[in-house]
Amino acid sequence: MAHIHKEFLIESAADNVWAAVRDVSEIHRRLAPGFVTDTRLEADTRVVTFANGIVVHELLVDIDDEVRRVAYAVVGGSLAPKHHHASMQVFADGKDHSRFVWITDVTPDDLAGPVAEMVAQGALVIKQTLETRATPGN
Repeated sequence: MAHIHKEFLIESAADNVWAAVRDVSEIHRRLAPGFVTDTRLEADTRVVTFANGIVVHELLVDIDDEVRRVAYAVVGGSLAPKHHHASMQVFADGKDHSRFVWITDVTPDDLAGPVAEMVAQGALVIKQTLETRATPGN
């Protein structure tokens, strides 16, 4: 099983970052605009459309406000892993900064490269989006 771990700092308070992450139906607007082009909820499943045309159905496993963590699993769509589980968690790093941790486990192993590339691209967009919106006047 491939394990993808992406961790990065965001120049925005943890509560602000968490508000965008936990808004699971608005990631195309609040978290990763342009990288994700549409998000919709169907019961406990989130349907996510990416700019590259991939559409995934993600079972929302957990949204934990206390530890600022969202967990989800790809269960359908155009990406067809045998197993996929991921989590995004936000930690305070001082008053005005956050540490964002994104962990993904996926099989088969040949999906590791494409999924890692999507995580890396998504992380860049997330960081840019949340830091831009954290600046005064935005």
